[in-house]
Formats: sequence, C-alpha cells, structure tokens
Amino acid sequence: MKTPLLSLSPIAIAMLGLMACSPAPETSQTTQQTPPAVETESQTDSARVNAFFERTFEEDLKSSPMFQSYLGIKWDYDKWNDVSEEQKEKDIAKAKNRLETIESFDTTKLSEQEKLSLRLYKLGIERDLANDEFRHHSYVVHQFRAAHTQVPSFLINIHGVKSKEDAQAYISRLDNVSEYFKQVIEQMKLREQAGVFPPAWAYEQMIAASQNVVTGAPFDTSDTPSTIWEDFNTKVDNLELDDVEKTTLLGEAKAALVTSVMPAYKDFIQELEHQKTITPEGDGVWRLPDGDKWYQNRLNWFTTTDLTADEVHQIGLDNVERIHASMRDIMKKVEFEGTLQEFFVFMREDEQFYLPATEAGRQQYLDDATKAIDDMRDALPDYFGILPKAPMVVKRVEAFREQSAGKAFYQSPAQDGSRPGTYYANLYDMSAMPTYQLEALAYHEGIPGHHMQRAIAQELEGVPQFQKFLSFTAYTEGWGLYSEELAKDMGFYQDPYSDFGRLAMELWRACRLVVDTGIHAKKWSREEAVTYLVENTPNPEYDAQKAIERYIAMPGQATAYMIGKLKIMELREKAMTELGDNFDWAGFHDEVLKHGPVPLSILEENINTWIASQKAS
Repeated sequence: MKTPLLSLSPIAIAMLGLMACSPAPETSQTTQQTPPAVETESQTDSARVNAFFERTFEEDLKSSPMFQSYLGIKWDYDKWNDVSEEQKEKDIAKAKNRLETIESFDTTKLSEQEKLSLRLYKLGIERDLANDEFRHHSYVVHQFRAAHTQVPSFLINIHGVKSKEDAQAYISRLDNVSEYFKQVIEQMKLREQAGVFPPAWAYEQMIAASQNVVTGAPFDTSDTPSTIWEDFNTKVDNLELDDVEKTTLLGEAKAALVTSVMPAYKDFIQELEHQKTITPEGDGVWRLPDGDKWYQNRLNWFTTTDLTADEVHQIGLDNVERIHASMRDIMKKVEFEGTLQEFFVFMREDEQFYLPATEAGRQQYLDDATKAIDDMRDALPDYFGILPKAPMVVKRVEAFREQSAGKAFYQSPAQDGSRPGTYYANLYDMSAMPTYQLEALAYHEGIPGHHMQRAIAQELEGVPQFQKFLSFTAYTEGWGLYSEELAKDMGFYQDPYSDFGRLAMELWRACRLVVDTGIHAKKWSREEAVTYLVENTPNPEYDAQKAIERYIAMPGQATAYMIGKLKIMELREKAMTELGDNFDWAGFHDEVLKHGPVPLSILEENINTWIASQKAS
C-alpha cells in the first residue's frame, strides 16, 4: 500500500512492500554496492535500459536512508527519510523526467524480459503521478502505522548495532527524531488545510501509543526502562567495548532521548490533540473533500483494476454467500445441529479452539505455527519448481506495539541473507487467535504465502533490482489468500475444523469487500461495519473492531486480497481447462512468481502466454 511517509519513486514502492509488515532484526555487516551503470548514446538500447534501471535504483536508494537499512546498507545509517514537502516536489519532478527518458527507448530492440521491466517501471511512475493529485488526502498518520510507532520499531528491529560506529549512528538517529517529526507535523498541517483527518477515535489511540514510547527511564523517574532505552542498552551491552566506552555511548543516547526524542513526541502529541478536536464526524473518506474520487483512486491502486465501489461491494456479497454455503457443509461433517450463526458462536466461544492466555499458551501457538510451516515446506517440491533460499522464522509481535498492531503480518528477509523472513503473530488477545485458523494463517503469512512470494522475488536473477521490490497489493495479498486454498489442494487441513478455519479466513476477506466499500462509499459507521462482521463471521467482536479500525485507516487496502485471489484462481482454472492432463502445478506457480509482483492485468497476460507455450510444446 502507498505510504505517505515515503518518496514517490520505485524505491517508495519497494519501501511500501517492506514496511507493510513490521521490521525484523538488522543485518550484521555493511552491504557493499558496485557503482551503478550509466546509460550512454553509444550503448545498445538493451544496455541503456538496464543502465537506466541500475542508475535510478541507486539514486532512489541514496535518497532513502531507511530503505538502505532494510537492505543492510549503512551509507546513511544515522538518518531518517526526508518527508518534507520540498522533497516531495523534487520526487515528482524526477518522476516526470524519468517518464520522458523511458519514451526514448526503442522497445522493439529489447528482450521480452526487458520490455516487461520497462513496462512495470513506467506503470509505477504513472501510478505515482496519479496519486499525486491526492497527495494530501493520504493519512500521514494513523493508528496502525505512523512516525510515532515507526521510530521505535525501526530502531529495535532494523537498526542493528554490531560496532561502536553502529551505536553512534543509532544515537544520531535519536538526535534526528526531532527534525523527522517536524516534517511529519508539517505534513499533518498541510492535511489540516486540505480538510483531511482520520476519525477522532484514531487520534486517541495514537496519543496513547505515543505516550507509551516516552514512558519509563530516562523519560521519567521510574525504574522501568522505556522500550528504546532498553533496546539500546541491550545492544551496547553485547558490544566488545570497555566499560568507559559503553558508559559514554549510554550517556550520549540518554541525552538524545531526553533532548530530542522526548520534545519531538510532546510536539507530536500536541498536534494530535489539536487535530482530534477539528476532525469531521464520521469514519469513511466520504466525509473528506473529494472523498469519492480519492476512494476510487485507492480502489484502483490496491486492486490494480477499474472496479467501482458498487462492483466491489457486490463481489463481496456474492462470495460471502458462497462461503457460507461451504461452511454449512462443514457443519454437517462435524454433526453440528443449529444455524450457521449458532455455529459461529460455538466456534467463537468453545474453549477447545483457544490456547490459554499465558506465556505457555502463547509459546504453544508459536510452536504449532512453526510446525505447520515446517510440514508445508516438505510438500513444496511437488507444487513448485522455484523455491526460496531465505530462511523464515515465527515471532510474537513485540509488547510495545501489540495492542495497536494487526493480527498477523510478514516481514521480508534481508536481500543479503543476513535477516530471515519473519511471520509475526499478534498474541496480545488469544481469543482473537483461534487454533482452527492457525494453519491457514501460517500458510498465508509464511509458506507457501508471503515468504514464498517475497523471498523468491528478492532472489530472482536476470531482472532489475527495482522489479524485485515492487508492491502491487492485489498480487501479493491475492497470492497470500490463494495460498490458503492451495494448501487444501495439497492435502492439508485434515481436521474439518481447520478446514472451517480456512473458510473463515476467506470469508473474512470477502466481508472486507462489503465493509470497506460500506464504510468509505456507503457511509456506514464503524459500529455498523463491526456488527456486519460479527453477524457474518465466527471472529470475536474485538477482532472485528480492530479490523474495521484498520480498514478505516487504510481505505481500499483490504479489498485487494479477495480481488487478487479470485483472479489467480480464475487463471488457474483456465489453465487446467485448456491444458487438461498437461497442466503442471509447478509450472503454473513458477509462472506466477518468476517475474516478481505485477498488476493483475499483466499477470493474466503472463499466464495466457504460458498456456500457449505449454500447448505448443
């Protein structure tokens, strides 16, 4: 999804794919980069195109210290991204100049792979330029992802400290929080002028989360360390330095926390308090200036289609009805007598489906999820030719952000292999993590879902760097949801309750089409949307409430999952029908994955080409 905190460029798209999931541990060494190629008049068109890709990726990388850190590069290890309006203007001008350069290439002299790469590059710029019309419509802050939680999350999970220099860079980043927040507040004020605000209740959550970050030592006199202070202490303690050097580093970090971080958060909280009093009533973007146009832009962006809000809403209703019918079949298998809604209550409340809300119960969940992924890994060779090299781990969402974070998410591995892919499970409320959904959730976030797709994309050979990090939400999340059903085709979900869990998660995504469009286009309230989820799914009310709050904060994003999954299933059915006994599971999946993320229209073209090639062979 598009993030308002980042520049408009292929790097912005790359950062988006990474930052949609929460950060993980940092790399241990500085990644070295070779100088980028430079296109010249004397080169062939093929060489010029590839030099253009390398040069512009390097330019964008140099302008994004945070993306550098995600990739394990420490060029600007002491800085945050520049999110000022001046930088955004520069990015737009740069994008327009690049579009002119693209037009100069003779595509008839390029390979098919180069043509696709150039097409994707151009499409990325065109999408960014279309978004710029609504530059100040995006919520620069919301309760799920904004500067106030990004700073501690990034420092803890991405900024590794393997040397004294790394520690000093950490301290400089603390010192630079003040300037970073000034730019964020500037963006908030620009949105205030445009009349764009999240709902009032979202501000309350952001204020509470911000206060959590600056609670504890050295921000107050308590003996409990704040999250950032504890992290820095732990990292410095692990360094092979003498006590004097460690004491000096700790003293400098404490000073930066008190003189930069604390005032920055106070100013940020003050701005949140102010905007909370002037945000208009209601929850959806319909309440904002040109909200209908902005929402259509979001649907176009996330689904990579031209579907309207009414069309998306109806697709949701149709699929809710379909999945409810399949759930009634499960009810017959387990011999449950009663209505579907009564079955929902049974699945929601029966203790057999929930692990205890204890440390032992939470560890059991992590262990079971790890086993599910390990078992799936053994079955992959029969369905995939291309397999990821990067390892994957399952972790619990950290305490400082678990109350506001989503139910589960995935963090891509470092491209240099220094950081594994990570499936984060939010175990704050164990009633929101039923064991009957454990399998499907693990397959979606881990294998064969996000880890397969994102790790493979990063490891692709013969494609430019920018293409490996593109983010087309309908493709990536569509693949994750498709993977849940693929697991059934592979023989998993032997327990009918787990199969119900698979259907429950698909139902959740179908309901998203209904409630997202309901909130943002049909003027549903938060309460109406929560009621719809509770009545039509087995998920608990807390789960429904947090989900609706997420859809309000990120309009349109939730529609991408089902739209993408339906397209992949449609293409697979077409391939199976046309190829018959010659259909090859591994061939189909490799074709979906081997180009990296693409819009659904290009995915369809790729599969049609693959089908034709299979027929001809």
